[in-house]
Amino acid sequence: MYVTLRDRPGAGDQPPVGRTVKRVSSTVVLLGVVSLLTDVSSEMVASVLPLYLTAAVGLSPVAYGFLDGMYQGVSAFLRIAGGYAGDRGGQPKWVAVLGYGVSALSRIAMLAATGFAAITAVVTADRLGKGLRTAPRDALIAEASDPKTLGRAFGVHRTLDTIGAALGPLVAFALLAAVPGSYDSIWVVSFAFAMVGVAVLVLFVPNLRTAAGTARIGLRRTMRAVAGRSLRRPLLAAGVLGLLTVGDGFLYLALQERDDFAAIYFPLLYVGTNIAYLALAVPMGRLADRVGRARVLVAGHGALLSAYLLAALPAGGIGLTLGVLLLLGVFYAATDGVLPALVSRLIPAEARGSGIAAAQTVVALARFASSLTFGLLWSLRGPTWSLWLFAGLLAVAIPAIGLLLRGIDRAEAAA
Repeated sequence: MYVTLRDRPGAGDQPPVGRTVKRVSSTVVLLGVVSLLTDVSSEMVASVLPLYLTAAVGLSPVAYGFLDGMYQGVSAFLRIAGGYAGDRGGQPKWVAVLGYGVSALSRIAMLAATGFAAITAVVTADRLGKGLRTAPRDALIAEASDPKTLGRAFGVHRTLDTIGAALGPLVAFALLAAVPGSYDSIWVVSFAFAMVGVAVLVLFVPNLRTAAGTARIGLRRTMRAVAGRSLRRPLLAAGVLGLLTVGDGFLYLALQERDDFAAIYFPLLYVGTNIAYLALAVPMGRLADRVGRARVLVAGHGALLSAYLLAALPAGGIGLTLGVLLLLGVFYAATDGVLPALVSRLIPAEARGSGIAAAQTVVALARFASSLTFGLLWSLRGPTWSLWLFAGLLAVAIPAIGLLLRGIDRAEAAA
């Protein structure tokens, strides 16, 4: 990874003929550090939440499905608003600061949340903060990066993000090992990491003014750009695939029911997935830049399909469990940063944040519906039958989405 202190590519940044300079803006790296710290915080909570809610609080699979859906989808309500606010003001940093701050405060609020309603409120606040910050942050990454290496830039950011996501469950596991059942210590330490992330964002990330702010784009023009023909196919594809994406927590709970290894080391399952994601985020981003972002996006869901099939097997063991974690890491590496990189080049610069937010909103809402559906199916038919059903539907959807997105990589290159 090469890092340059220049925040925005310009005419003077062009590499000599016949030579490729691989570098990532310092803004991208700093935002990655913010995400690293924030993900230590959020993944500390996320890695114990399924076990805490089902074992300590005593929620049923349907109730957990509702909360998991909230965790996946409630951020959709503010993603468009966050993207538009960043576009309208041209200073997405401060919109992101507000979002990160709200999520940080939700960590400490877990201390007082003991019932289903209170926990739902805290989870909602956390996800609303995520919804507010994500699109402005990704728009800032796109603004600070060379269009030809967007996949790499998002891959570097996601790599740093995933280092935090891998460390978070380790910290949670260590705290629970030192003081069994001490979930309060997890909420406090999580809050501390989140506040350090906010401080780095405020003090060190430059207040890069985007092209959107200088254009002062109006709401009607923004919505017209987002609803234009260029985004219809990617948004439809993201929605269909999101509907067939089972939340990680459900997969890990299915593994826990099947394997002693998964039951004993439950928080560490998140670490395995994040290590795979960490190793593959930059290579997948570079591959997407080279062969096409839509192709990598669709192929990533093939890894998710394989994870469903392995998790649905009646008997497992450590090998199959690690295989599921590896495949989930491949899935996230091939999709998480690739989708915003794809969308950001299909929409005018002045509406870039809103376009990215639209794609993320579609995914969040679709996964919200998916979690509710899967939780209900789990209660009625069990995890194995439900995973086989989702695997069959995804197997049909993948080639159909491949046909839907055919040629969109060429359209992106032309844009």
